[in-house]
Amino acid sequence: MADKIKLTPKKIVLKGHSSKDSIAGKISAQKVQLDQQREEEKKQQQQQQPQPAVTAPKPAVAETVVRKPMERVAPKVRTVFIQDEKQPKTEAEEREVKKGPATKPGADKKKSNLREDILKKEEHKKFFIGQKSRDRGKGEQTQATSSVPSRIKITEFVQVGELAKKLNVRAPEIIAKLMQMGVMATITQSIDAETATLLSAEYGCTVEVISLYEETLIQEETDTNEELVNRPPVVTIMGHVDHGKTKLLDALRETDVVASEAGGITQHIGAYQVTRPKGKITFLDTPGHAAFSAMRARGAQVTDIVVLVVAADDGVMPQTEEAIMHAKDAKVPIIVAVNKIDKPTANIDRIKQDLAKFEILSEDWGGTTPFIPISALQKLNLDKLEDAILAQAEVMEVKANPKKRATGTVVEAKLDQGRGPVATILVRNGTLKIGDAFVVGLEGGKIRAMHNDRGQPVKEAGPAMPVEILGLTGVPNSGDTLNVMATEREAREIADKRQELARHQQAQQVKKVKLENFNETIEEGKLKEYKVIIKGDVRGSVEALTSSLEKLSNEEVRVRVIMGSTGEITESDVMLASAAKATIITFNARANAKVRDVAAKEAVEIKNYSIIYQAIDDMKLALAGLLSPDISEKITGEAEVRQVFKISGMGTVAGCSMKTGYLKRANQIRVLRDGAVAFTGSLKSLKRFQDDVSEVKEGFECGILVENYNDLKVGDIIEGFEKVETQRTFEDIGNK
Repeated sequence: MADKIKLTPKKIVLKGHSSKDSIAGKISAQKVQLDQQREEEKKQQQQQQPQPAVTAPKPAVAETVVRKPMERVAPKVRTVFIQDEKQPKTEAEEREVKKGPATKPGADKKKSNLREDILKKEEHKKFFIGQKSRDRGKGEQTQATSSVPSRIKITEFVQVGELAKKLNVRAPEIIAKLMQMGVMATITQSIDAETATLLSAEYGCTVEVISLYEETLIQEETDTNEELVNRPPVVTIMGHVDHGKTKLLDALRETDVVASEAGGITQHIGAYQVTRPKGKITFLDTPGHAAFSAMRARGAQVTDIVVLVVAADDGVMPQTEEAIMHAKDAKVPIIVAVNKIDKPTANIDRIKQDLAKFEILSEDWGGTTPFIPISALQKLNLDKLEDAILAQAEVMEVKANPKKRATGTVVEAKLDQGRGPVATILVRNGTLKIGDAFVVGLEGGKIRAMHNDRGQPVKEAGPAMPVEILGLTGVPNSGDTLNVMATEREAREIADKRQELARHQQAQQVKKVKLENFNETIEEGKLKEYKVIIKGDVRGSVEALTSSLEKLSNEEVRVRVIMGSTGEITESDVMLASAAKATIITFNARANAKVRDVAAKEAVEIKNYSIIYQAIDDMKLALAGLLSPDISEKITGEAEVRQVFKISGMGTVAGCSMKTGYLKRANQIRVLRDGAVAFTGSLKSLKRFQDDVSEVKEGFECGILVENYNDLKVGDIIEGFEKVETQRTFEDIGNK
């Protein structure tokens, strides 16, 4: 290793100023000489030994040198071999340089390999970064062309963000295109299919419009004849109010439902299943009041047989006629139960004669309709009515498949304070079980619990069995169809699509102001509105009350139902009523003390009702108060002009004589000349002699000065009249 170090001779003169410096110089000079001698000896030994062709490098080995006794040398100018500028200046460093680094063989290779690995990694990193940037640039260039699909499917309405995803285009670009087309829409707003088709055509994409309504439909499973079994018939009891429908049902069930109804009239649909010796029968009890027409219509649609209850002492009434129409529209057979035959004024023949006008002929008159005379109070002939129902059901062969997934109809629904949304379901087909995932109307859910019509918990419900279910996400509408789905996820997806469809349909109903309907909109703005919020115990009652109140609207006043829901009144309901300046009408629903305090603070009126026709009557009175009064003219008297005086600074003063009635200073007047009206205005002054008076009666003379009119002539008639306002009632405009 020593021969690898290049030494350059340089002369260095050491000048010592003290004894210490001179001794150090001597020692260093001796060391240099010894080093030179050792180098010469090594060279000679290497020349004498034969050198092999290839020799592996050997590590430097420290040699042992026998030092000779030092000889004293006089100090003189000496030559010292040192390294270049990079050579260490201390003696210890000089020795380290001579010995060489104590490294292992192969260490240099490891260092060089490590350096090569680092360089390779940097090259790979640069390559991949450049490749990604090039790929990203290519993607941005080809996104608008190659990534746009050639065909997409959308519904009648699609959100801007959803359309952008289908087209693989950024949403801001879609919004910019819409702005160019004159459509201002955000990423969450919906556009119609026509606009989406035009927009997609600019990207070379064709659009297939599919119906959102069709996606919400559920196909029911088909049944084979081997799977069908007999089921109990569903019988709806219909008729006029107070003809004994609920009392008849109580007699069949041996209960007392009518005692729980306010006013003794039924205001809900009740579903009950009666077990008799000859079989099971499911009964639906519908209200007879005129306001519950929608309930009766639903009852007729889900029934197999209609039992028409007619009081023998009252005859055919308006709701009896309506029930007949509903039954005929539903194409279901009718069994007539003539009730109250125990009364002395009962006349069954008159009932048969009245019903014959509606093509309902009894069997003894040559018809096909069974007439059963009964008494619900005395429980007479109830077995004959049951026999007639079961015989009719046997002829109709009512059957169902209990092994399939259940389908049913919502008879009634409500929001219970402790249990949440509750619905009464009449199972039409299949078997409903606890844990089934279902969709009903706009709501979905999973059945958590079921109870029968007597409040007893049940685990499953077969065909034609009414049950009360828990586990709904919201309160469905009466008449909605319940379908059990395979999974809860599938039920939730269908419910979401139905809610989206309902939002689109509601948005279409919003009337926008256009040039064509501008005048119509102004006229509608002149209408006086009575805003109400309806809270009821069940959905059917809310629906009936909403329909009845909206029917009271006319060309001058309008009832606007802002919201109708079930359950007790909440603070949010009160705040909504306060913001909309509306009245809260409750039907068998109440507000707690805290809500009443908030209502009093916000000056919101809450009206409670338990009978529906009382609410309707009060609403008529309220609407009558919004009606503009009738304004009529009442002629108070006539004065004849006898003489005319023209006074400077005042005008023309007429000397008159009262012919009929009286004339007041505050009256409006008309000047009649030759039977025609020459002027209409008011009096400026009314005097008798020199005194101002407020009234002049028949037979007296007076002086009259007319406001802004001086063309009075002798013989003119001054007619006095006043406007009288008469408050109108609701019946005055033809509504009952």
